[in-house]
Amino acid sequence: MKPILVVAAALAAAGLPPALAQSIYKYVSPDGRVTYSQSPVPGARLVEELAPAPQVSAATLEAERARRAARDKALNDAADRRIASLDEASNEMNVWTARLRDAQAQLAAGREPLPGERTGVVFQGKSRLNEAYWARQAANEAAVAEAEAHVQHARATIQALR
Repeated sequence: MKPILVVAAALAAAGLPPALAQSIYKYVSPDGRVTYSQSPVPGARLVEELAPAPQVSAATLEAERARRAARDKALNDAADRRIASLDEASNEMNVWTARLRDAQAQLAAGREPLPGERTGVVFQGKSRLNEAYWARQAANEAAVAEAEAHVQHARATIQALR
């Protein structure tokens, strides 16, 4: 768009009276300098006449302002929802990262059998780990797997929101 048309459109959008929205003329002086004016420029050659931008009614301007305000509000609301979602995912990530650390520590500490988790074998004087031990190990491993899955989900959510 030609620079003068931008100025003319801005004048029209500002609601200036029609008298200010006159034709603008483009002149080129002998030294090559370009001048835009509403009146003749002495010693310069007229290159073109630029028509004024169409007048915009107050109702049209108000409708445009309302449309832009609605668009801005929608964009701000979307940004607020995105920020809230990021905060929620970040909090979830922190909670499940702490639970993962705890579950991993419980799994590592739980390798040693607890009292009552060994069953003795009578003829050899030895013992073996019983179902209670293996059930506790399975529960510890399941807790680690669950926490890892939640951490991965939170990380993927954060990446998707960024």
